[in-house]
Amino acid sequence: MKFRVLIEQDEDGVYVAECPSLPGCVSQGKTYREAQRNIQEAIQGYLESLHKHHDPIPPTIHETLVDVKIPA
Repeated sequence: MKFRVLIEQDEDGVYVAECPSLPGCVSQGKTYREAQRNIQEAIQGYLESLHKHHDPIPPTIHETLVDVKIPA
C-alpha cells in the first residue's frame, strides 16, 4: 500500500514526518532519509495494530494542487 507522507524540518533542525491518512501516525529523524525510514516503520506498526484489533484501514485522503495567483 502507498500512503501520503508529509516531512517538514522543525525549528530545531529535526525532520518530522506524519501520515495524515493515519491519525496520530508521526515520527521524526535527524535527517530527511531517517525521518522517511522511521515513518515507514511507524506506518507498518500502525497497520499491524489495526489488523490485530480488527479495525479497518482509514480511507485515503485525496489531494489536489491549487493554483493561486499572488498580486504583484
